[in-house]
Amino acid sequence: MDRIQEILDFWFLPESNENYGKRRDVWFKKDDEFDASIRSQFLEDFEKAEAGDYLDWTESARGSLALILLYDQFTRNMFRDTARAFSADGKAREIARHILSQGFYDELSPVQKQFAALPFEHSEDLEDQKLSLQLFQELESDVLVEYAQRHYDIIEKFGRFPHRNKQLNRQSTNEEEAFLTEPNSSF
Repeated sequence: MDRIQEILDFWFLPESNENYGKRRDVWFKKDDEFDASIRSQFLEDFEKAEAGDYLDWTESARGSLALILLYDQFTRNMFRDTARAFSADGKAREIARHILSQGFYDELSPVQKQFAALPFEHSEDLEDQKLSLQLFQELESDVLVEYAQRHYDIIEKFGRFPHRNKQLNRQSTNEEEAFLTEPNSSF
């Protein structure tokens, strides 16, 4: 099995698995064991990708999606609660734009499309947030649209995600500090 497929199977499960294509609880919750598993299995791949060793992966939908997982998802697990968790977000957005421009997006399953669109939802740029909303609306999932809307609303109001301020060593405004005490103020 090639490394691209190993990354995709780890995240989405193998196609032969009865839970393939279904939402997995481990994707969006803090789980130290899952984080450690990603770090031990894929840190080297992330470092190789950052060094440019996996540029040829962008020649396919599968490879591009695997890069997005390394840059946008695995970083959030491997480097949780640190600035490095967001260090490859720009690269993830670049690959996500590439997926759209090359027509690779149409080759992806709905659950894969969700992760191809997440770099835009994770962006602190309002135009990226607009694209995120559009892509998630096309997936016709109320839950995904609700999350995309929450991200959009925060960026529209603050121009950044206040819950990242501590990790990124940014000073929070009084308004941001008040917001962070509210339910659903972070992800």
